[in-house]
Amino acid sequence: MLWRGQRKPKTKRELAIIGEEHAARYLASRGYRVLERNFRTSRGEVDIIAERKGTLCFVEVKARSSDEFGEPREAVTPWKQRRIRTAAAVYVSSREGRERLTRFDVVEVLVSQRGKVEKINLIEGAFQAGS
Repeated sequence: MLWRGQRKPKTKRELAIIGEEHAARYLASRGYRVLERNFRTSRGEVDIIAERKGTLCFVEVKARSSDEFGEPREAVTPWKQRRIRTAAAVYVSSREGRERLTRFDVVEVLVSQRGKVEKINLIEGAFQAGS
């Protein structure tokens, strides 16, 4: 469900879908293996779960059409971080049979008014597991 730069996303959900799709492609191009997308629990969600060099990465994607209200990463508030950490703990306990290194990343995606991705920025280790 990509719009290939032909029109402006009409809703926040369309913008999120564009952002997540491009973030997944970007991560794959950087050597990440995407394991799961949109992992949901009753207490939180993780946009992308990926693995890179033995590290399990829980990735929050923030897509914006402008930086008028700040950088996309600023929307990953302490409350949102707690929800991501909670969902990550559920994932690890239910899907992983061993201890692994984990990391919490943020991918910022800036989409133009015409729906074209102008910038993707990966922030590795954007927040910690226990903070």
